[in-house]
Order: sequence, then structure tokens, then C-alpha cells
Amino acid sequence: GMEALHAPDITVALWEKFLFINAMSGVGSVTRATIGEIRAVPETRELLRQVMQETFGLSRARGVALAEDVVERTLAFYETLPPEGTSSMQRDIVDGRPSELEALNGAAVRFGRCLGVSVPVNQAIYASLLPAERKSRAGMSGP
Repeated sequence: GMEALHAPDITVALWEKFLFINAMSGVGSVTRATIGEIRAVPETRELLRQVMQETFGLSRARGVALAEDVVERTLAFYETLPPEGTSSMQRDIVDGRPSELEALNGAAVRFGRCLGVSVPVNQAIYASLLPAERKSRAGMSGP
């Protein structure tokens, strides 16, 4: 009963997924809002677009051939999500657990630094969430 998709270019598929989840996770975590609430407010909807535009710029700087309309297609996809939806990173941040911050918005910031691409919205999201992330990781007991 499972459907498998074959991606003609796995790098493009990975960056499309990164563009989608990086925006939803970062904006949702900072606002503590559901995707329906984010979509309903023009300012937070614009934050989604800006994070995706920055991620698109990073992909291009890395030589990844994302389609020109990927941001618009992804915004349209957000419209199909249940309004109460949240990301796993957002739920972890809210619950005080370690999250995917470093793998998502943190990675965008590091890519931007290495590639010389400005990512101010990702930087602001990362900086805003970093204290909570560090606090959650300080409370972890390691091996």
C-alpha cells in the first residue's frame, strides 16, 4: 500500500524538501503558530516566502537547479496542509526538547556564510531559537 516516487535528480529533491521544511519549521518555531495561523497572517506568510527565497538562493549558489517556480509551488502546497499542522522542530522547541535547528535554519546560516549568500531571515530565526536549543541540550544526559 505504499507509493514510492523516483526522483530524476536526488539533489533537487533534497533541496526542495529542505526549502519546504526549513521555512515551516523555522517560522512555526519562532511564531509558535500553526500553519493555518501562519497562512492567515500576511506578515508571517511573507516570512515563509522569505525563508524559501533565501533557501532558493543557497541552492543556486551550490549549483542545484531548482525550478524557478519552486517557492510559489511550495506556498501553494502549504495551502493544502491541515490548518492545525505544526512541524516536529516546532513541537520540540515548544516542549523544551532538542530539535533540528542546527540541521535546518542553522545549516542555512552556515551555507550562507560559506557561499557568501545573505540569509538574514534564517539568521534571525536561528538566533532567536538558539537560546532554547542550547538550554534543551544542556539538560541532556549523555553516554
